[in-house]
Amino acid sequence: LVGSEMCIRVRRKYDQFAIMDYVRREILPRYQKENLRVSISQVSGIQTGDRNADIQYVLGGPDMKQLSEYADILLKTLKEQPGAVDVDSSLILGKPEIDVYIDRAKASELGVSTADIARVLRLLVAGDKVSSYNEGGEQYDVRVRALPELRNSLENLSLITVPSTRFGSIPVTDVVVFRKGEGPADIRRVNRQRSVTLYADVLPGYSQQALLNALNAKVKELNMPAAYKASLVGRSKELARSFQAFFLTFIMAICFIYLVLAALFESWLQPFIILLCLPLSVPFGIFSLWIGGDSLNVFSLLGVLVLFAIVKKNAILQVDHTNDLRTQGMERRAAILQANRDRLRPILMTTIAFVAGMLPLFFSRGYGAGTNRTISTVVIGGQTLSLLLTLIVTPVFYELFDDWRHSRVVRWMAAPVRWLSRLADRADARRKSG
Repeated sequence: LVGSEMCIRVRRKYDQFAIMDYVRREILPRYQKENLRVSISQVSGIQTGDRNADIQYVLGGPDMKQLSEYADILLKTLKEQPGAVDVDSSLILGKPEIDVYIDRAKASELGVSTADIARVLRLLVAGDKVSSYNEGGEQYDVRVRALPELRNSLENLSLITVPSTRFGSIPVTDVVVFRKGEGPADIRRVNRQRSVTLYADVLPGYSQQALLNALNAKVKELNMPAAYKASLVGRSKELARSFQAFFLTFIMAICFIYLVLAALFESWLQPFIILLCLPLSVPFGIFSLWIGGDSLNVFSLLGVLVLFAIVKKNAILQVDHTNDLRTQGMERRAAILQANRDRLRPILMTTIAFVAGMLPLFFSRGYGAGTNRTISTVVIGGQTLSLLLTLIVTPVFYELFDDWRHSRVVRWMAAPVRWLSRLADRADARRKSG
């Protein structure tokens, strides 16, 4: 019992995405035949837009009609892409409206200003605030406008009079023309421009970035005027920003790791041997995502960072022990082989312990299980598959780089550095002796 309510946990046979797919196939087609716009989306704990959709693509520009044409073309492109479902837009046309066209030449001749026409129509149709009153601690506005049966009738709107500087007041139909038409249900704006937002969800196993690439390619084909812009919002925008932030994080992490390793090994070359193992683990991590049916997202990128730390640790153990054995006078090839035999057990022990620690996350169910599963899939699969390769590649790179370090080209390139170092040592010795 929690308070006065009883909490009951129900185990269901199908996951959330299977249920969503069933609703799309079996239930939604019944309503779509009735010309209803329906869609299905998952509930998100954090709302990143006016609608929770995987793809949110915004078109902005001055002309609503032109935006509608562009939106229709992009919607057709989205529907043709594999993996795209629940394709829709924020533009809903067909709402009845009455357009007002002012005959400016005739209005000027009769002494009627466009401001007076707009003010009279706004007062009777939209209403103006004339006062306010307080009740129950709240303040309410008092607005004056025509009754619904009067303001919604074209015949009654034709009876309105507007002030004239020459004739006092004249019928509004002498200077304006009313025309019935259709328009959007609402006009949305982004960055102070009229906009249309395209929505779509992505089926499991398909790439969201592939759909965005298709939209961007189609926008380039349209060759829209400079006044029209296309951009990402909502989850699509946050995903793009997250990928950019993670790319910067990867670069900074690699630079930081390199500097720390260079200080520890007192060498600018040996850290490269360790860092070369990191790119080899990325394909195995992505392959693990494909096997597990997960996608490349923010959480899987976080798992790649964790994977880097484990793979780097294995290479450090090998290189460090090889250096120690060579310092003791052992020949290079023998030191490499002996170091790998000595470090195989601790590497396997730490790898197995880490993978075992990730298994509860991989098999977890309940709230947040999707996030845990994505991270653990990358770490478990990437570490397990890349373990054997890194154990072989690190010794090979060590020997290759050691040969390269003693080559003539490297000695020639390093000669200016050694010369400057000797000059600095001599200057330091003179300063101490003098």
